[in-house]
Amino acid sequence: MDTHNQRQHPAPVTVIGLGAMGSALAAAFIAAGHPTTVWNRTASRAAPLVAKGAAHPETVAEAVAASPLVIACLTTYEDTVEALGPAAAALKGRDLVTLNSGSPAGARRTAEWARGHGARFLGGAIKDVPPAVGGADTLLYYSGDATVFAAHEPVLRVLGGDTVYLGADPDLAALYEMAVGGTLLPALVGFFQGAAALQARGLEAASMVRFTERWLAMIASVLPVLAREIDSGDYSEPLSSVNVFVAGSAHDAELGKEAGLDVEWHRPFHELLERAVEAGYGTQSIAALTEILKEPRRAA
Repeated sequence: MDTHNQRQHPAPVTVIGLGAMGSALAAAFIAAGHPTTVWNRTASRAAPLVAKGAAHPETVAEAVAASPLVIACLTTYEDTVEALGPAAAALKGRDLVTLNSGSPAGARRTAEWARGHGARFLGGAIKDVPPAVGGADTLLYYSGDATVFAAHEPVLRVLGGDTVYLGADPDLAALYEMAVGGTLLPALVGFFQGAAALQARGLEAASMVRFTERWLAMIASVLPVLAREIDSGDYSEPLSSVNVFVAGSAHDAELGKEAGLDVEWHRPFHELLERAVEAGYGTQSIAALTEILKEPRRAA
């Protein structure tokens, strides 16, 4: 790969989808000197990028045809296929990179659709917020056609310095995206519950941010230990046992009653704890809940 030539003559790139993240991607490419073509179903969203130097053709087919590398940043894989449908013929011989949410199955279907139209496929995920795009520590990971990643790695690194290739399976990025992303909503709802409890006492949510950050840092520090327990299947030396969490679960209802909160969202977690105790994991590590999750309950 001639990286010197790429620095002298930055490769053209097309960005399809100009929401907050797609616009941030396009802006990063423009700032790095890449000839950038953009397209969005709501054309007005392209105006700020056009002002920065982006090209904005009338049709998605023209946008796809403008660059050998096409990056689609829409909400789901289904949205990506729908948006690119009118440009399917133009995909032939091009490289399609998807940066959207969705399941591993969705990634596999989209990869097959792209290959069926003569394009090479690379699935990706951005593990940060739009303002972080282009940062040295911003994490993006990709999976799929290794030759696509090798050919465009310098271009993709414009979006984040921590750029990782996971492997040839087209759905690996989506799998990791969902595996990692599973922590987001429970963590946020926990923060929102805490904020509501503080406000019930006339306190500001902002007053708990510093303490929550430390709590999240503590959780991060024990993840390697929990991962080793899960990978080995040995939960016999717990940092914190299932029984400890069971004892703490009784406090959720008490807090809810005192602060006037809806704490029903805890119920499925409490049920997991109960099932773990029934399965004999009470004195073992809380990581043993992984084994319970491997045995979903059958619908009645």
